[in-house]
Amino acid sequence: MLLAVLFTNSEGNILVERFNGVPAEERLHWRSFLVKLGSENLKGVKNEELLVACHKSVYIVYTKLGDVSIYVVGKDEYDELSCRTKMKRVYDLVSEAIFVITSALKDVCGKPPTERLFLDKYGKICLCLDEIVWTGLLENIDKDRIKRLVRLKPPTDF
Repeated sequence: MLLAVLFTNSEGNILVERFNGVPAEERLHWRSFLVKLGSENLKGVKNEELLVACHKSVYIVYTKLGDVSIYVVGKDEYDELSCRTKMKRVYDLVSEAIFVITSALKDVCGKPPTERLFLDKYGKICLCLDEIVWTGLLENIDKDRIKRLVRLKPPTDF
């Protein structure tokens, strides 16, 4: 399950956030934790270079694309016996999600986004994010399908 997807600018201000299954009282903790994590580790990182962290039994995969930092947090319930297998599966899910999100972001913006370009394309970015992640599940990973779905045309026009 994907618990959170956050986009921040280079100063750490949140541009878009989506939480799934995270209680409201814990969201502030996650916001501040992720921003601090990025401010410490994303300096000097190349575009789309993935960084991974593990915190409180969740995986966090984060990267930088232009002036925007992207964080994806994923979790799976597991017992001690199957811990390694399920955590590997969570890591794969979160990594795939961030790959699809960065790919869609590049398609929408046409290049690695500045903060201004990101905000200009805000509506379409949110539509893409809704098509990729739905209620914590990775819904669509096909780039062409996501493009068709965010065109907002009836399905018969494909």
